[in-house]
Amino acid sequence: MSQPLMPHATACWLIENTGLSFSQIAEFCGLHILEVQAIADDTASIKYTPRDPVRAHELTVEEIHRGEADPDYVLKISKGSEPVRRTKGPRYTPVSKRQDKPDGIAWILRNHPEISDGAIGKLIGTTRTTIAAIRDRSHWNIANIVPKDPVTLGLCSQRELDAIVAKAAKKAGLEAPTDVRLDGARAALIEELRRERDDAARVADEGEVPVPEYRSEADRLFDTPARD
Repeated sequence: MSQPLMPHATACWLIENTGLSFSQIAEFCGLHILEVQAIADDTASIKYTPRDPVRAHELTVEEIHRGEADPDYVLKISKGSEPVRRTKGPRYTPVSKRQDKPDGIAWILRNHPEISDGAIGKLIGTTRTTIAAIRDRSHWNIANIVPKDPVTLGLCSQRELDAIVAKAAKKAGLEAPTDVRLDGARAALIEELRRERDDAARVADEGEVPVPEYRSEADRLFDTPARD
């Protein structure tokens, strides 16, 4: 199922402006229900600016009303306008960024040698001659070339780079690399929120907040039992 472009910000808006349940919001935004709970309780580590999915053409008012009327209803994301696709031909690179091309090419050659020269040329907008010169270190400015991520340099998007890496890895019989750092951080956050919820529920069931035993400084020095 497709998800909104900014799930956490969208969830924040839905919490503040609709009567949808947390489970409905979590399902629509692709989040864990505890993440939605944390946003609602204002205990999330990051404060999000609400993003209106209606204005973003990701959700209709009618769909929200259907969800509010039926807690079991699963919201359906609206199909937005088709993204602008690149036409065939060489990629245009602004003059201010053309000097960064060798750095981006060097980064790809070092980190993803499985990508073909033709694919690099289409991604960065360069020639096979330039790529070969950087590879065999015969480029006229090789002394000043420093490998840098082409996404950071603004030469391509992360999605384009990921797609070309996955395609080259598949062709070479390799497994495309996956970044699991965010998954680990998200799992840790969910576990922390779950512990906080369980602790709060346990305190509520007991009916009182536990008070630590009082021990004076003298008691601590002489290791005497706590006084009632």
